[in-house]
Amino acid sequence: MYDIIIIGAGTAGLSAAVYGVRAGKQVLLLEEKVYGGQIISAAEVENYPGIRRISGYEFAENLYQQAKDLGAELKYERAVEIQEEEGKKVVLTNRSRYEGRAVILATGARNRRLGLEREEELTGAGVSYCATCDGVFYRGKDTAVAGGGNTALEDALFLSGYCRNVYLIHRRNEFRGEEKLVRALREKENVSMVLESQVICLNGKEHLESVTVKNRRTEATEEIPVAGLFIAVGQEPDNQAFAEIVSLDAYGYVKAGEDCRTNRAGIFTAGDCRTKEVRQLATAAADGAVAALAACAYIG
Repeated sequence: MYDIIIIGAGTAGLSAAVYGVRAGKQVLLLEEKVYGGQIISAAEVENYPGIRRISGYEFAENLYQQAKDLGAELKYERAVEIQEEEGKKVVLTNRSRYEGRAVILATGARNRRLGLEREEELTGAGVSYCATCDGVFYRGKDTAVAGGGNTALEDALFLSGYCRNVYLIHRRNEFRGEEKLVRALREKENVSMVLESQVICLNGKEHLESVTVKNRRTEATEEIPVAGLFIAVGQEPDNQAFAEIVSLDAYGYVKAGEDCRTNRAGIFTAGDCRTKEVRQLATAAADGAVAALAACAYIG
């Protein structure tokens, strides 16, 4: 019997673990893939208070070691269901069954797909969702980025330092990202902006060779030869497994306010998987602290 079971070992989950074990609770972290969450792929982090500059990997590693050294336990298993039995929570995974007095959902969010034919097939063979992870493999080659937010703009800037040409493809005629990033991209001679357009087809045999782009205003199509396409069109939560026990909004995010309490007593949520306006590294850590302290108060 654990005091707190945390589903997800990203920034929110690990932060919750730190606060939970410091409060004297026995804490179990369940993580399907690798600890650290999305930040682990960031080349540099410069917006976390108190840390001037750090790689995403180093940040995640430090946070994990902190939670581990304090006594948190981590198991690499996918949580598939939460049940309630006589005042306790039961978390079922793909391997086992764990009992706890409180649960914190910190499942984060995953990269949204474009939904194109062969997108999954070509992932890892020209299609990627992480420029900082895979960009160096396209040194001296032509690449494209699909998206218009900060992540897409940052990806294009990163790739411009390695690639011969970078095509930034966005559905609208204006970007949603920061103007500072847009200005920096406009100064890059090897960056071309393909606006009011979207990728409609991935071309190539075993590897991506080009993308077909359609202008949404004129409906004209164009084939752009690229060796890599980096998709940065937002994220989506992975909470459907828990839809029967906690309330989700229309987009699949766990309904919860700044107190990180769900509609179910004893189940809390933290980080990018919950309904919120701002999804940043600092707010994920803050959510973890709030959810853990709320869980401790619930346990008593």
